[in-house]
Amino acid sequence: MFQHQAQVLWNQNLSTDYYRIGLSCPAHYAVAKPGQFIMLGFSGQTDPLLRRPFSIHRLIVSKDKLEGFELLYKVVGKATAIMARQRPGDRVEVLGPLGTGFIIPRTARVVHVVAGGIGVAPLVFLAIQLHAKNFDFSNCRVFIGGRTREDLLCLDEFVRLGLRVETTTDDGSAGDQCLVTHPLEAAVDRHPPDLIVACGPMAMLACVTGIAEKYHVPCQVSIETMMGCGMGACLGCAVEGGAGQDRYLHACLDGPVFDAADLNLVTGNGIIT
Repeated sequence: MFQHQAQVLWNQNLSTDYYRIGLSCPAHYAVAKPGQFIMLGFSGQTDPLLRRPFSIHRLIVSKDKLEGFELLYKVVGKATAIMARQRPGDRVEVLGPLGTGFIIPRTARVVHVVAGGIGVAPLVFLAIQLHAKNFDFSNCRVFIGGRTREDLLCLDEFVRLGLRVETTTDDGSAGDQCLVTHPLEAAVDRHPPDLIVACGPMAMLACVTGIAEKYHVPCQVSIETMMGCGMGACLGCAVEGGAGQDRYLHACLDGPVFDAADLNLVTGNGIIT
């Protein structure tokens, strides 16, 4: 973990509220793991005063040289509105890489990926890393859900890596009109994978965890939550632990990637409707 002043390499508007920003970084980011995050702040800004957490979306490599990393973000408040105004050459304050990442067992052959909205950010990084290791994606699936068509991100990137993508939207503007967990459960019911990985809203993660429990499939989830410091000092990112765990775990130190069995997320087993 290091703090550095990063230079903005680019800041690309993808749609109405979604952006990709490229930031320079030191060489030690080459060992960053999919699922890890950074804390980003703005020099001279007192509102917002605290840094904000963002999952690393991908590493930027040119001619085998690490040049930076990319964040995928949605403008939802003051901090992200400031981010959207950044231009190449501007500088921001970065602390990272932080937290835990996804761990894909050597024995895993079939992995299903589940993303809700902006939760797709760390999962692209994971797919890129697995592709670089010649992972066989032929029986793997990516399930991406959003409120509308605009919330379905990175579809082409998964397809280019050789993954089959299934989409759902709440309003039916793209893919099936249902929750993303419905096609997930249908696929797991047909052929249970060796592992499910997921990132998205807590309600989605609770349902994914319920499906994993029902079909006895290992599951790793990346928790999206607000953080004050990213280092375990403020204790503001507490999540309830599961059976056999401490009462509360902290997303910044114990996560943000957890074995789903270590958390108390389940509100009920998944049901195909």
